[in-house]
Amino acid sequence: MAASGSGGSRADNGYGSQQPRRRKGPGALATAYLVIYNVVMTAGWLVIAVGLVRAYLAKGSYHSLYYSIEKPLKFFQTGALLEILHCAFGIVPSSVVLTAFQVMSRVFLTWAVTHSVKELPLSCLCTAMPGCSLLPLSRKIFPLSFIHFSCMQAQVQTEDSVLLFVVAWTITEIIRYSFYTFSLLNHLPYLIKWARYTLFIVLYPMGVSGELLTIYAALPFVRQSGLYSISLPNKYNFSFDYYTFLILVMISYIPIFPQLYFHMLHQRRKVLSHTEEHKKSE
Repeated sequence: MAASGSGGSRADNGYGSQQPRRRKGPGALATAYLVIYNVVMTAGWLVIAVGLVRAYLAKGSYHSLYYSIEKPLKFFQTGALLEILHCAFGIVPSSVVLTAFQVMSRVFLTWAVTHSVKELPLSCLCTAMPGCSLLPLSRKIFPLSFIHFSCMQAQVQTEDSVLLFVVAWTITEIIRYSFYTFSLLNHLPYLIKWARYTLFIVLYPMGVSGELLTIYAALPFVRQSGLYSISLPNKYNFSFDYYTFLILVMISYIPIFPQLYFHMLHQRRKVLSHTEEHKKSE
């Protein structure tokens, strides 16, 4: 992750942090910009958090809460793309490639999966269940128009897994951007620092689980609809199977997640133990 005085780049998919690098901080103008950026992003994710709570209290259920925060989630998660530019221009001392990979993974899930997979046809849901014969039977009993209507009931946005990663992202980003803001102002409360290096223990697995389950829930629709897939023949002589791509994305979590998670645990011990030693020395 970025240095303690940085403006929002990451090295852990947003759930933990890397030990700050010792280097000269950004200039006064860059610092002012980064403070504003982090304050705005903190406020944005707080809006999302409040929206979730209000929607839950109004509905009395946690199902389909995504729709209550869909627009601000898309806006502020997409706003994280600026973090790549922060690294590219050198105002944040983090790897451009690593930051781009982690930011784009969130943006990808937000737009290319959660936003794009609007409907899960009934036939797709049936193919995911061994021995399902609901669709053929319904076609014999009901008119085709009714079948079409019935097939449009389930949407990936209503999956509980979406709420799982949204809640994990929201808590993580409120802490992360607060951490950066106070660090830039050279007044970092220990509670925020502790939360930054501790809550990922729960939030990281929670977020990853939600992401994987959401992609898995989208697979039947992607396979049947051919979403974003390119088939041969075409004038570019190029093919792309989005269904296979999503499976590969899910498989990539297997080697990446343990490495990042154990690295963050190591960084937590290093950072918090250093803080405790510093307190004792005082």
